[in-house]
Amino acid sequence: MKQIFTYLIMLAGLVSQAQQQEIIGTVVDENSQPLPGVSIQLKGTQRGTVTDFDGNFLIDANLGETLIFTFVGFDKKEVEITKTDLQIQLVSGSNLEEVVLIGSRNRSRTVTESAVPVDVLDVEELQVSVPQVNVNQILNYVAPSFTSTTQSLSDGTDHIDPASLRGLGPDQVLVLINGKRRHTSSLINVNGTFGRGSVGTDLNAIPAVAIKRIEVLRDGAAAQYGSDAIAGVINVVLKDEVNTLNFNVTTGANVSRNANEQTGGMDGESINVAASYGIPLGDNGGFINFSGDFDYRDSYNRMKAWEGGVFNAYNAVEWQAYQDNTDISNLSNQQIQNYAQRVDYFSNDFKSEIAQATDRSTLQSLLGSDVTENELAARGLNRSDFNMRVGQSELRGGRFFANFALPLDDNGTELYAFSGLSSRKGNAAGFYRLPNQSRTYTPYYINGFLPEINSKITDKSIAAGIRGNVGDWDVDFSNTWGENEFMYIISNTSNASLEGTSPTSFDAGGFSFAQNTTNLDVSQFFDGLFEGFNVAFGAEYRLENYGINAGEEQSYAQYTEDGRVITNATQQPTTDFFGNARAGGAQVFPGFTPDNAISRQRNSVAAYADFEADVTEEFLLTFAGRFENYSDFGSTLNFKVASRYKLTDNVNLRAAVNTGFRAPSLHQIYYNSTSTVFNDAGNPVHVGTFSNDSRAANLLGIPNLKEETSKSASLGVTAKIPDANLTITADAYFVAIDDRVVYTGRFSDDDSDSEISQILRSANAESAAFFANAIDTESKGLDVVITQNTFFNNGWKLKNDLAGSFTQTKRVGEIHASPLLEDKLDTYFSEDNRIYLEEAVPRTKINLTNVLTVNDFNFFLRNVYFGEVTQPSNTLANQEIYSGKVVTDLSVGYNFSESVNVTIGANNLFDLYPDKNRVEDNRSSGRFDWPRNAQFGIGGRYLFARLHLNLD
Repeated sequence: MKQIFTYLIMLAGLVSQAQQQEIIGTVVDENSQPLPGVSIQLKGTQRGTVTDFDGNFLIDANLGETLIFTFVGFDKKEVEITKTDLQIQLVSGSNLEEVVLIGSRNRSRTVTESAVPVDVLDVEELQVSVPQVNVNQILNYVAPSFTSTTQSLSDGTDHIDPASLRGLGPDQVLVLINGKRRHTSSLINVNGTFGRGSVGTDLNAIPAVAIKRIEVLRDGAAAQYGSDAIAGVINVVLKDEVNTLNFNVTTGANVSRNANEQTGGMDGESINVAASYGIPLGDNGGFINFSGDFDYRDSYNRMKAWEGGVFNAYNAVEWQAYQDNTDISNLSNQQIQNYAQRVDYFSNDFKSEIAQATDRSTLQSLLGSDVTENELAARGLNRSDFNMRVGQSELRGGRFFANFALPLDDNGTELYAFSGLSSRKGNAAGFYRLPNQSRTYTPYYINGFLPEINSKITDKSIAAGIRGNVGDWDVDFSNTWGENEFMYIISNTSNASLEGTSPTSFDAGGFSFAQNTTNLDVSQFFDGLFEGFNVAFGAEYRLENYGINAGEEQSYAQYTEDGRVITNATQQPTTDFFGNARAGGAQVFPGFTPDNAISRQRNSVAAYADFEADVTEEFLLTFAGRFENYSDFGSTLNFKVASRYKLTDNVNLRAAVNTGFRAPSLHQIYYNSTSTVFNDAGNPVHVGTFSNDSRAANLLGIPNLKEETSKSASLGVTAKIPDANLTITADAYFVAIDDRVVYTGRFSDDDSDSEISQILRSANAESAAFFANAIDTESKGLDVVITQNTFFNNGWKLKNDLAGSFTQTKRVGEIHASPLLEDKLDTYFSEDNRIYLEEAVPRTKINLTNVLTVNDFNFFLRNVYFGEVTQPSNTLANQEIYSGKVVTDLSVGYNFSESVNVTIGANNLFDLYPDKNRVEDNRSSGRFDWPRNAQFGIGGRYLFARLHLNLD
């Protein structure tokens, strides 16, 4: 009986194959132009094809079956096969109908059919109209759930912008390229910015011109993709276009009433030159696409004038000696008394007191008074001569990417690879070192100095793989390697403790991070089970290495009067005239020491299984599970269940629940350094960051880091109103994260025991900070996306997109601290850390975009509402709330021909600024008229022009 049954099945298969015919056809757009690269799938199967360069296709199918046509930027179309020669026209419209690579391992799943929310952003289309040219800022203004703001005066974070998805941390979103895991940056954010204590992925290392589209999965996906996917996944899909040269030149500048230190005019000039070109390989759709860009961004400054003290009376005496070309490095008491008599604005009584002083301590007491206004006049200087550079840093860099695929046979076997190389050099300034500070060696810098951080960021990556069929299974084997290196050169500075022998430029060292990931992915679609059943499973091996490179000795050491490096508490550093110890290390960023230098690695092994069943035509159910073992902290097992139910052909309900995790980064475990940060009052503090396994951490009872774990749920609805060309998605979510890793507050010498005091001294630090699994959090929110298209009889088209993200993150439960820290919880998880976590990024963000196409004109209008944020501070009175604002972008493009487009426009058309600081401590004596953590930056209006060439 069994043999007969098997025979009948084989016979049915042969009959089915005999009925199949070659179906040929052409796919065009509304203007009857052929569309290459359109995905065509035989409904209910995994079989499909793509159109060639002339829009033609060929597929074996039966009459009466249905073909599904999908293409980026066009509405999906289903066509029943009634003849062997088909002519198909696609209508441009919602990206919500495109097949996506994330959120499901079923290769035919579209956005609205997905059980979880996915945004698809057509970067090729955006590049023509929007003012932004780097990926972070493009996403910031397009995807409401994504937030990223250019930072200022934040050391390395001035050069790599931290980013957030759904208000969670930069390290809680996973980035993929072509579905493969992307390595993170080597930079860990330890200064005063959102994402403090976290490590993100440098999206700006990817040239926007290399990107076909970006898929944003707004749902926890650690059970599918592994660590970091607690908030969601961003998948960057690279271009596969051939025989077309895309060339863009974009130039612009800030034209604002507050440009040039609030005097008005133009600053922050930038230019970006980008190009991509693809070459076909073979006759079966193979290609290699090359893309790259070069850009230059000038800095800008929004500080008006320094309002605090600049000169003391001793500086006035130095100035008199300096004018005589006298060596002012070690003035004798007699010289001081003599030169004091030449200071015109010193009163006779004051001069007399100085002349009668018999010892150095009396002179110190007399000459410490503030004489700023008089001395400015005497030297012919203004207060603005002592400004910092408050605004964006200067950047110059280039990026290059290649994307390659080569079919090896007619059965779908394909070699593929992609690689990237980028190099960026940045220049940012720190806090101005004033003449009246012990950090300034005035014989070098008679009027003080503005130290500069010069970064060199190098990013390299390459991925290669082979995919095809092994029997009935789709198999994909790949290896992906990437490395990020961040090095520091500190210039226009000095090591004050070296006094006259200090260099003015230092190699401060830096850090690197490398990651190698090997994947095996296997899947098969069974069209005979349920209404379709997709099975996927696979394994992953990942190796990571994190390193810190030491700088030169003079960049980090503190020295004694006789030029010896201080190694213990009995040695005394050099002092200024007033007896204050001179700080060691390069001013603004002390270099990494040999003790900081490390090279640490770990590995992880993972296995996953993913099942997705169309139980009925209406009901989709998916299940995913993933086991992962890390060499440094152990194992984790996570699950995800998601479903979608079609209430009607146009209305779907969807829901998901999952557990997740994020492995602590190697950076968080092993990073250690001494850096200069500024407290609420704007005073510099040398903060030592000690690794999690250090003696200092052990003395305070801070345990070794472990993984963050999460539980999340989402519930959503998708709806289409075809007659109105309207699509709506709305998704509510809840995410609970336990044992979140935070960067602690600063434990000072005053509240630590004697051994910690010795450790701080040896590290040239005044306080200590650590990484710890300190808190639990809960996040909840709602994402809404509405897309509508209107087509007019005269050929005009209006596309409207309204999207909003409403989110809130809160710490819940008790702070996880050892008994040794029970009386120091306010330091362990400080108040400013709470605000960085809960209120430093907008909880509400709404985007309304309107694009009108009129013949050869394209009008782009976008309004983005950035909700309120709070000033991070440990002082309650300084926690100002900055109200929400609407930023307007406008551009007008004109097609001079099918190949040439020129666009002009503006970001922040109405020259909008965040609320000004009202609290004097936040203004920091005129340093910060606007908050450093502003929702959309403090650049003001940005005008741009772009030339776009598309040459076949």
